[in-house]
Amino acid sequence: MWARLFESGFDLRPTTMISLIQSIPIPILVVLCLTLGLAPFSPEPHIWEKLKMLAAGNLTRPMDIFDFLLHGAPFLLLAIRLIVSGFQK
Repeated sequence: MWARLFESGFDLRPTTMISLIQSIPIPILVVLCLTLGLAPFSPEPHIWEKLKMLAAGNLTRPMDIFDFLLHGAPFLLLAIRLIVSGFQK
């Protein structure tokens, strides 16, 4: 299965990944940041809790690291998309 993906042109070069991120509309990324990135909203957003844990040096459990990556991914994608868009102008 993997061999077929690579033979058919499945490409993981950075330029391909950047063009994939560029194909995602900015409003969609903003909605992802506001929903997945900040969920759950009470008592405090998960990403904020994980950032505080990271700053305190308590981000050690695998589940906490996974949560941090999951809730931080939309913000990372939005930042990359805005940076790349800024360089193209």
